[in-house]
Amino acid sequence: MTLPAHRPGAALSFSAIVKHFDGAQALAGASLTVPRGTVHGLVGQNGAGKSTLIKLLAGLHQADDGQIEIDGVEHRTLTPHLVETLGIHFIHQDRLLVPTFTVGEALFLGREPRIAGTPFLDRRLMQRRAADILDDYFGIRIPNSALIRDLSTAERQIVQITRALLDQPKVLVFDEPTAALVRREADILFRLIRRLRDEGVTILYVSHYLNEIEALCDAVTVLRNGRDVATLPLAQTSASEIAGLMIARDIGEMFPKRDVVPGHDILKVHGLQLSGKYHDVSFSLRRGEVLGLTGLLGSGAKDVLRTLFGLDQADGGTIEIDGQPARRLDPVRAAQRELALVPEDRRRNGVALDMTVGENLTLSSLKQFTRFGFLETARERGEADRLIARLEIKTAGRDALVRTLSGGNQQKVAIAKWLSRHSQIYLLDEPTVGVDIGSKVEIYRLIGDLAERGAGVIVLSSDLTELVGITDRILVLFRGRVIRAFASAETTPEAVLAASTGSSEVLRHVG
Repeated sequence: MTLPAHRPGAALSFSAIVKHFDGAQALAGASLTVPRGTVHGLVGQNGAGKSTLIKLLAGLHQADDGQIEIDGVEHRTLTPHLVETLGIHFIHQDRLLVPTFTVGEALFLGREPRIAGTPFLDRRLMQRRAADILDDYFGIRIPNSALIRDLSTAERQIVQITRALLDQPKVLVFDEPTAALVRREADILFRLIRRLRDEGVTILYVSHYLNEIEALCDAVTVLRNGRDVATLPLAQTSASEIAGLMIARDIGEMFPKRDVVPGHDILKVHGLQLSGKYHDVSFSLRRGEVLGLTGLLGSGAKDVLRTLFGLDQADGGTIEIDGQPARRLDPVRAAQRELALVPEDRRRNGVALDMTVGENLTLSSLKQFTRFGFLETARERGEADRLIARLEIKTAGRDALVRTLSGGNQQKVAIAKWLSRHSQIYLLDEPTVGVDIGSKVEIYRLIGDLAERGAGVIVLSSDLTELVGITDRILVLFRGRVIRAFASAETTPEAVLAASTGSSEVLRHVG
């Protein structure tokens, strides 16, 4: 297929954009210029205005003030149909595809080619065009009759990108495209983006992951509080500089310092094993300690965390909580033993999106607010307000739906609902995945607060800089066993990475 060649000038230009929603200002004079044939990054904390800017470009909202130009032409009113006609397509994080459609139906929805002179769909042409692009750009074949719901996350994203490529786009907007992808899948996407840029397609790349921005983009624009605070060339800019601009503070302040002397063991694990997942896992967790857990996909680290909360049952070994054996744990018994799990997929498993903030915050501790079988709503509301204030949850109030909160604030709600139970052991599964730098700092402070009040915290994370920064010790799992333990103050992310990949030096070290 023939894609647009590189041309000088701006593909997109936003000038002094202002946008309000119900009296709240989402954009306060933001500007953004994306040169043709480049990959341009857009970053900022949740609530900085990124999503609003993208929705204005998509024609889903209209700006209150300011100017939008596409290929040098000003457009006062944009609609989704006009935007697509102008050659702008969007690759969304949520993969907006009909799950019961076949791949072919999803690819050609709304633009189905027909056999000349007839009302009948030209299915052979659809199959041929789809197969050519899938093979050319991705080197794969997805059966045309496969249902979208049966595809992997990466395959669904490929279908979404292919749908855009069929229209020979001038501009592609990627909105958090790697949030649900593993490393290998993300690498395939990065190669595609570089190829599209080389063929003249303009890319606007929105991501929380600054290492991706650093590796992919030619330049980056930083938004903060609805304004653009800088546009920088990546060749002369580091991720730490970008992060500092996003949060308006030195990135060295990201990891709050704690002054906690860990107490006695609150959790002991000895010889734990689960067939096909992990074996002979032993470790302890002390009161006031933050313990890191990491490993590559399939290392068994996530399975250990699931076992501790009773989601999986171990084949052997023992678990002790505060000196007492914990046999045949399930989530109910785990919660009763004062364990709390904050899962990685907060939207699916951590919070109830269509319930209010207040309802979510007290969901796991309703018994504390009941008397003679009746809910004492005044006490419940008071606890919700206390948690909102304590965690600085940015919300319109306790009655706002959790769905309306940013990702970082949803994560705070997922953690806070266990605070009202006064849990003693917190199991945090990728607690900062998909949240912005500012929200990460706030979550790090919350983890420190938990440790300071005497709770034990286990943080499972693939962000090794994060682990080294916020933990006291780090355990690395490799192929189902603990291969190395590090004192966080005496190691580096590079050393932890070497252990997690099973480098020969590490393997010699353990035996």
